[in-house]
Amino acid sequence: MAPAAEPYGSGVALVFDTSAWNRQRHPNVLPRWQATLAAGLLSVCPVVTLELLASARDEQAFRDLDQALAALTQAPITRAVCDRALRASRELAGERRLPAADYLIAAAAAERGFGVLHYDRHFEPLCGVLGIESVFIAPRGHLD
Repeated sequence: MAPAAEPYGSGVALVFDTSAWNRQRHPNVLPRWQATLAAGLLSVCPVVTLELLASARDEQAFRDLDQALAALTQAPITRAVCDRALRASRELAGERRLPAADYLIAAAAAERGFGVLHYDRHFEPLCGVLGIESVFIAPRGHLD
């Protein structure tokens, strides 16, 4: 019997990005994704929810996905999150040309004391400047 998969990260909750969600069913990702979910360590923010719901193929898929995402721990977008995202942009200087959504996702995670689970190089500098954990779901380049 294969050993149980370990959850992603160090044990802190992780806000997942769309890049991680879209690869969760990959055979190299699924066991750890499920372990992280079972441990109650997956969290979502409204930016990711909106991105994911925009791709729902019909109303039933929209409702099912909306319900599934709503059941997870939430990392809301507040004024403090927006302020934190702007501070991160100022601190990044030459590296600041990143998607606005990524700033908000990382800042929402930071505001709650969470990390970010992703497959997107943009989160490395963001999480670094915000002082939070950045967790790739797989080594870069191994899933594409």
